[in-house]
Amino acid sequence: MIIKKFQGKTENDAVEAAKRELGNNVVIMNVRNVKKKGILRFFLPETVEVTVALEEENERYAPVRSSEEKREPAASASVVFPAARENYQNKNLVLEDLNEERRENAFLEEKLNNLHSLLEQQLQKPEEERGEEEEEAPASELEKFMKLLYNTMLDNEVSEKYANQIIDEIEKSAKPNTPFDYALTNIYQKMILKFGKQEGITPAEKGTKVIFFIGPTGVGKTTTIAKIASRFIVDEKKKVALVTADTYRIAAAEQLRTYAGILEVPFRIVYTPEEIKKSLRDFVDYDYIFVDTSGHSYQNEEQKESVSSIVHSVDGEAEKETFLVLSATTKYRDLLKIVDTYTEVTDYKLIFTKLDETSAYGNLLNIKLYTGAALSYVTCGQNVPDDLEDFNPQRTVKQLLGGK
Repeated sequence: MIIKKFQGKTENDAVEAAKRELGNNVVIMNVRNVKKKGILRFFLPETVEVTVALEEENERYAPVRSSEEKREPAASASVVFPAARENYQNKNLVLEDLNEERRENAFLEEKLNNLHSLLEQQLQKPEEERGEEEEEAPASELEKFMKLLYNTMLDNEVSEKYANQIIDEIEKSAKPNTPFDYALTNIYQKMILKFGKQEGITPAEKGTKVIFFIGPTGVGKTTTIAKIASRFIVDEKKKVALVTADTYRIAAAEQLRTYAGILEVPFRIVYTPEEIKKSLRDFVDYDYIFVDTSGHSYQNEEQKESVSSIVHSVDGEAEKETFLVLSATTKYRDLLKIVDTYTEVTDYKLIFTKLDETSAYGNLLNIKLYTGAALSYVTCGQNVPDDLEDFNPQRTVKQLLGGK
């Protein structure tokens, strides 16, 4: 793994310098402002320092699929649009200004203190209170530290398979006297690299881009579409049309119609792939067409074929992206069956909803590694448009390692 720092007048300049040297697959670990040193430092502008990491080829492993491994009730959405048009951009700026740098720097120190305290408590226990494994073969402090990290990941519902892979990778590169801080830093960086870069909706190179949202029922797909549409319409000043192909649930169509009315954008219900193509012609002057599809059980082949025909309706006629919307509260083995079903339909990026309804984020890592698909957005509440965030790998890894 390569870790380097780059500086520039702006964050973009520093990131571009990193990409020129290391390539486009770099992952941003930290961003901070740096004051020039010397007697004239007060008269010189700050520069931006970006720390990036790049996983080398021999450190990567391909996503693995297995045959191992309920649907949540539909969530009601509350629309919180008063003053959203005036304040939405300011809210984003506030969210981005949460002193991420200070939290990044304090995280490792805080976790080291916490983990070290736990180790000391373990070492101070009477012999009879220690586990039989310790009596059989006394473990080094580093081994106990790695076991503590492993158990923390399991507590956060990281699959045993992936937790073992991560710990094995660290142990292979660690020496018996490796300091705790090195081991923690190493595992933190490797887990960020495994999540990879956040990938959201990208504009079309030319013309209108069609964005399909797929996923099972009850995950909050329609509400998520409204949140993303709000961001693009209010914040980015893009022209967006809303279309629903979810003709199985009248309530879903009416819900999206309500959001379209609030956002003052076109809305249309379609029943066939040909009507999707007609929408593409009718909304040719728009930047994006967001298409809601019907949720279905992974066991329903007929509905799966219906979704597939809708998603592939614009192939060869327009640029498109597809986003699979999943709930973070769904059981892991059910998620495996769901993603297997949709993988048969199309390629996709991942959106996770209902992060506010669980304290265990392990499924985000599990499904990322299982599918190899990029993570895009997460939702953490039912308020439109506020409760939507770009997926943040650093924040998620902190959660998985016991941080808050």
